[in-house]
Amino acid sequence: MTEENDTASWQDFFNRVYVTQDEFMDQIYLSRKGLLPVFKNKHETPGTLLIKSNRFHHLSKSLLKEIPDLRMIALVRNPLAVISSWLQNPAEFPSGADPLKEWRTGSCRKNGVGEYWGFNDWLWVTSLHLELQKAYPDRFFLYRYEDVVQDPHQQARDMFSQIEVPYSVEVDQFIENSSSYHVEHPRSVFKKNQDVNKWKDNLDPRISASIRADLANSNLTEFLNEDHD
Repeated sequence: MTEENDTASWQDFFNRVYVTQDEFMDQIYLSRKGLLPVFKNKHETPGTLLIKSNRFHHLSKSLLKEIPDLRMIALVRNPLAVISSWLQNPAEFPSGADPLKEWRTGSCRKNGVGEYWGFNDWLWVTSLHLELQKAYPDRFFLYRYEDVVQDPHQQARDMFSQIEVPYSVEVDQFIENSSSYHVEHPRSVFKKNQDVNKWKDNLDPRISASIRADLANSNLTEFLNEDHD
């Protein structure tokens, strides 16, 4: 799918996405390892399709334009924490790559269209999110990662309200479970006592200084989240 696809093409695509059974798309391999919850029931004709992705951001504009009832939620994290997390993740940062050479461009991790890695991509994607929030205030909603960590229940209630999806008991219980015990794995959703300032112990001071300098006097400084320090 590209920016050139029309409404009918996207509708057909999403219909096929829902009925397609795939280990990766359904994240079955992660559920099998206990890193994600297991969803046993699948509605034959759901009224809403929810998709989580950290790729293909270049399609966001055309998706909002072509699908009038589509809603988007963007979760923006402190770039210092984003880069630190990426560099510390052996499943995402290639072994042997030099963090000081790769943190900005992320070129060592990019292998196709729709890949976004490195600080330059954080700048581009976050700027795009602010643009879309302004253009589609009733359909594009931006949240801060740190706020979600601090108050997951209330933040989730607000998100569900924005996209007009019922906030069920099952959702509330999942949030409680996912934040009450910890599974030590980069892709686990079960994270107890998340520390939003963990990056301070891991990120090279030269990288953090460069990021702060790049954001100085820009409209993106707010995402450094100094109030969470």
